[in-house]
Amino acid sequence: MALISPSRRLRRTPFSQGVEAAGVSAYTVYNHMLLPTVFRSVEEDYHHLKSAVQIWDVACERQIELHGPDAARLMQMLTPRDLAVMAVGQCCYVPMVDERGGMLNDPVAVKLAEDRWWISIADSDLLLWVKGIAHAARLDVMVDEPDVSPLAVQGPRADDLMARVFGDAVRAIRFFRFAHFEFQGRDMVIARSGFSKQGGFEIYVPDHELGMPLWHALMEAGRDLDVRAGCPNGIERVEGGLLSYGNDMTRENTPHEAGLGRFCNTARVTGCIGREALLRMDRDGPTRQIRPIAIDSRALPRCDRPWALMDGTRSVGQITSAAQSPDFGCGVAIGMIAHSHWAAGTAVQVETQAGRFPAVVRDGFWI
Repeated sequence: MALISPSRRLRRTPFSQGVEAAGVSAYTVYNHMLLPTVFRSVEEDYHHLKSAVQIWDVACERQIELHGPDAARLMQMLTPRDLAVMAVGQCCYVPMVDERGGMLNDPVAVKLAEDRWWISIADSDLLLWVKGIAHAARLDVMVDEPDVSPLAVQGPRADDLMARVFGDAVRAIRFFRFAHFEFQGRDMVIARSGFSKQGGFEIYVPDHELGMPLWHALMEAGRDLDVRAGCPNGIERVEGGLLSYGNDMTRENTPHEAGLGRFCNTARVTGCIGREALLRMDRDGPTRQIRPIAIDSRALPRCDRPWALMDGTRSVGQITSAAQSPDFGCGVAIGMIAHSHWAAGTAVQVETQAGRFPAVVRDGFWI
């Protein structure tokens, strides 16, 4: 693969110095920022994530802040998920769609106050969409990107590491809730969340200058816990069915096709964009949908392009993400597959750049 050429358009993060010192070996680009993807190897990073604790530079999960009297109204316009019962201190996974019901992003909404929200976004220029909606609707709200950079602590020893730096009270944070903690005299929002199924936290670091002091504090506190720098792991992500916007769904897909219909309360959320299109989807149902698919393989090529899902000579969908799983001894995959073939147990074939592999649709993800 060709090297990435850094520039001011491709932003470093508050943690880049620590990532580089830890021996990062590969990056991708996410929200115009560097996102580490490999340290020692994908497989070694995978095993370590499942057994110890890692610190992830996920500053690329940018925040869109809504602040003002109309912040809650704008937030509800952006998603078909009903936020009326969402409490201050809560985080919610919220699909966001355009006027046709196409997925624009699948962020986490963080309710800081009744009139202040963060939208922790996946990889798309959602800020421009949100600013446009606020302006067109003449809403009394400030929409901006604050200097807030998430740092994730993930893995089975995450609670122990976080308690050493922030105190035992951090253990009491419930899943998809957050609380305020102090580091070097500054308030930090810490949520029990993260892009893995191994458990952990995301620390919303409110100042670029605090990035490396916090990185060093976590690294020092976790020496005997085998703490390492890490990153979202492609194998573990697919095993757990964690969807990646831009890979597993795009603007061409509705939340129902992405298997996110349970997060759409379209019948009772009357002010959201794309409501009419989503009501039709509620009525008619999708003709294709994401499913977990097990591939009969001992090794797979890099899934950096769509792989066709075949029934003989007939195309019935595509694989959007895949990896060879060391723990489960097969290829693990996420696929968008036609209604005619998405039932669990259906046999299909996967067409890759290394040839065709037999596969079967599963009734659930691996972890």
